[in-house]
Amino acid sequence: MDIVLQQLVNGLTLGSVYGLIAIGYTMVYGIIGMINFAHGDVYMVSAYITAIAIALLTFFGIESFPIIIIGTLFLTVAVTGVYGWAIERIAYRPLRNSSRLSVLISAIGMSLILQNYVQLSQGANQQGVPTLLTGAIRFTVGDGFVQITYMKLLILFISFLGMGVLTYVIQKTKLGRMCRATQQDRKMASILGIDTDKVISTVFVIGAMMAALAGVLITLDYGAFDFYVGFIIGIKAFTAAVLGGIGSLPGAMLGGLILGLSEALFAGLISSDYKDVFSFSLLVLILIVRPSGLLGKPEVEKV
Repeated sequence: MDIVLQQLVNGLTLGSVYGLIAIGYTMVYGIIGMINFAHGDVYMVSAYITAIAIALLTFFGIESFPIIIIGTLFLTVAVTGVYGWAIERIAYRPLRNSSRLSVLISAIGMSLILQNYVQLSQGANQQGVPTLLTGAIRFTVGDGFVQITYMKLLILFISFLGMGVLTYVIQKTKLGRMCRATQQDRKMASILGIDTDKVISTVFVIGAMMAALAGVLITLDYGAFDFYVGFIIGIKAFTAAVLGGIGSLPGAMLGGLILGLSEALFAGLISSDYKDVFSFSLLVLILIVRPSGLLGKPEVEKV
C-alpha cells in the first residue's frame, strides 16, 4: 500500500509538470490550429536560464531560498517568454497562410536551431544546479512510509497556482475573451477590432512562460539537464495534450495528470523499463475510444 501511495505522490508531481508544458501545445493549437514542435526545446532553454539565474543571484550575494526561487522564477519566465515571442515571429507568422507542411518544417527547424544554439553556447556536457531545498515529510503507512519532499510540495503548489491563474485569465479577463474569440473565428474577431496577430503572439508567450515554470521546478528537483532534455519531455507533454483533448485547457491539465500518474504507477508496480510503452499504449487506447481526446470537441470543418 505504501508503494502505491508513494507512486501516486510521484505521479501527481510529474503529471502537474506535464500539464504545465502541455498547456503551451494546446493553446497554440487552439488559436492557430498548428503544433509548436519547438515547445519542448523552449522548456530545455528555460532549464539553462534557471541555472544562469541561480548563478547570477548567488554571485550578487543572495543566499535566502525564498528570494532565490522568486528571483529565478521571475527571470526565467520573463526571458523564456521572449523566446516564445521570437519563435512566433520568426517561424510561424511569415508562414501562417502557407500549407501546414511548411509550418511543420519551420517548427522542426526552429527546434533544431535551439538545440544546436544551446549545445554550442553552453556545451554538450550535462549541466547541473545545487540542491537548494532539502527535507521531507514522512507518513507511516502500515509497515512502510510515504515521503513527500519539500521540493515536490513546492512543485505541486506552483504548478496548480500557475494553472489556476491561467484559467482565471482565460475565463474572466479581457485578454481571455480575445483569445477565445480568436480561437472560435479568427477572421470575425479581426473584423470586430481584435488584433489577432497580437493575440497569437501573446498565446506563444504564455505557453513559453508555462514551460518555463516547469523548467524551473524540474531543474531544481532533478538538478541535472542537457541540451537534448526538451525532446523527451516535449513528446510526453504533447502526448498529455492529445490525451486530454488538444485545444482544451482543462484537457491539457487532465491529460498531464493522467499521464504522470499512470507512468509512475506502472514504473513502481510493474517495470520502469517499459513505462513509456505503457504511456503511449494508453494514449492509443483512449484515442481509439475517443479520437478527440478526453475533453476535446470533435472538429467541424468550416465552409
